Amino acid sequence: MLEVAGDSVDLVKLGWGTALVTANLRPKLSLYAERGIPVVLGGTLTEIAIRQERVDGLIAWLHELGLRHVEVSDGTVSLEPETKRALIRRLAGEFTVLSEVGSKDAAFIMAPYVWVEQIEGDLDAGAYKVITEARESGTAGIYRADGEVRTGLIDEIAHAVDTDRLIFEAPLKEQQVWFLRQFGMECNLGNIAPVDVLSLETLRLGLRSETVGGPLRDGAA
Repeated sequence: MLEVAGDSVDLVKLGWGTALVTANLRPKLSLYAERGIPVVLGGTLTEIAIRQERVDGLIAWLHELGLRHVEVSDGTVSLEPETKRALIRRLAGEFTVLSEVGSKDAAFIMAPYVWVEQIEGDLDAGAYKVITEARESGTAGIYRADGEVRTGLIDEIAHAVDTDRLIFEAPLKEQQVWFLRQFGMECNLGNIAPVDVLSLETLRLGLRSETVGGPLRDGAA
């Protein structure tokens, strides 16, 4: 991925708890560090640390690995909003904090005003950006079970929150196209599979039929 599309990668997430079982973790982190690409561990790992009362151990491990980003989410383990924000405030003193809002349960529907309240609360607590949940399948959170964008929800979020402070998870091409058309070619998109990075970059550059006519530009996505 780095050889083919490394210049188009702004941030790498090692999803859920995969960092704990990745045999080549340190060589992988070294390659990202050589390229100046920050790495964050999946928010599920933070949720597990909270549940097991091992947050101090997680922080120590992040320092040991040399990671400067951390994700705080509650998509799997339910957290009281103030508990989540207290952790964001604590971590923001020494890390760049990415918060994630939304449930991984496709059957759980959260009212738009609650999304806005949670996003604004996490930003106020010190989150650098807030990730809107979709899962790697693109069938939960900001999407319906069939992958369709919950457009009314996105409209309400974007009306209340500067979209530059948001990262919209968009694992499917159709979802990526929708967000690029809605918010511009520089829209922050996440949960992009490594094999799809180059594809997304061509969409941003107007080099695919779905976005032909969009502004061609120099530089990375």
